[in-house]
Amino acid sequence: MTSPSLPYRATATEVCAWLAQQTGTPWTLARLLEQGGLPYVWLDYSEQWSELFHDGVTRYAAPVVFIEDKQHLASDAGDVWLRFTRDSSNISIELKAPGLRVPLEGLHFQERDLLRLLKELQHPAPAEAAADKAPVVLPSALKGLGREQILIVFAGVGKVDLDQGLASGVGIFGDDGARVRKNSRGGKNSHVWHPVTLAFGLHDVHRVPMAHLKKAFATQPLLREWKADWLESLRLLGE
Repeated sequence: MTSPSLPYRATATEVCAWLAQQTGTPWTLARLLEQGGLPYVWLDYSEQWSELFHDGVTRYAAPVVFIEDKQHLASDAGDVWLRFTRDSSNISIELKAPGLRVPLEGLHFQERDLLRLLKELQHPAPAEAAADKAPVVLPSALKGLGREQILIVFAGVGKVDLDQGLASGVGIFGDDGARVRKNSRGGKNSHVWHPVTLAFGLHDVHRVPMAHLKKAFATQPLLREWKADWLESLRLLGE
């Protein structure tokens, strides 16, 4: 059987078909993202998204790097929701709420990334190196931290009234933002918060220094469960 060729800018469907031929196993978009596939949304210049374009750039491939945007893709939502990305100068940027939504057909993967992924699958790292690599914990497997815990782990990171912000329940990244769910007990302190999402919101919205946030994830025992998620997000954002 002849293997299907890999288009230069392949859609998720084309990539999954190609990987299935190359590996002999079925592939889905969720598996592709879990294995480190980096998707892009190709955008033509517009006034609405002008902040993404610099130095005469008229067409740009915006990467899907925000962990919750990737979670949205993996959930078979049927479209792409881009709320946080990097601009054409590779600077992290939050899009104006509610973000950019495009059909799933607008999602593409670059050939060089896929060839590198296939090489890693066919020639896995030695067991010693794999053991040293921190596992990536999917955000869907995590719950969140309560208000008092958040106040402890992010105490003194910046000049922001975190206590008041948590009490108001206002999200940072659209909808409920870092507030991921409620405890079953209910009550005014029943909300729990995703610390990684909250940390990026504190940095981008409230200008909390990234060094202070990195120190919190490196030293706070309560954040140990989210450290891999935090480090992976930093890597994807080039921080």
